Amino acid sequence: MTASMVPLSSPIIMPVRVATSDVPIGQVGLSLAILAATVLLVVWASARVYRIGILMYGKRPSLKELWRWARRS
Repeated sequence: MTASMVPLSSPIIMPVRVATSDVPIGQVGLSLAILAATVLLVVWASARVYRIGILMYGKRPSLKELWRWARRS
């Protein structure tokens, strides 16, 4: 049950669970909600880093700089 709520594995594990057993509709909905929230969060964070990073053309950023860009913008 836990793996079907983790965003990286839920698109694969939840359909398998639904096909092989009776899964409460609440768990399916919760899995979809967690997945959607994670997608929105990753897109938002990526947009923040991209907005700053596009101005730093030609320079390879470190993880520390990426974190600072995400917090700053």
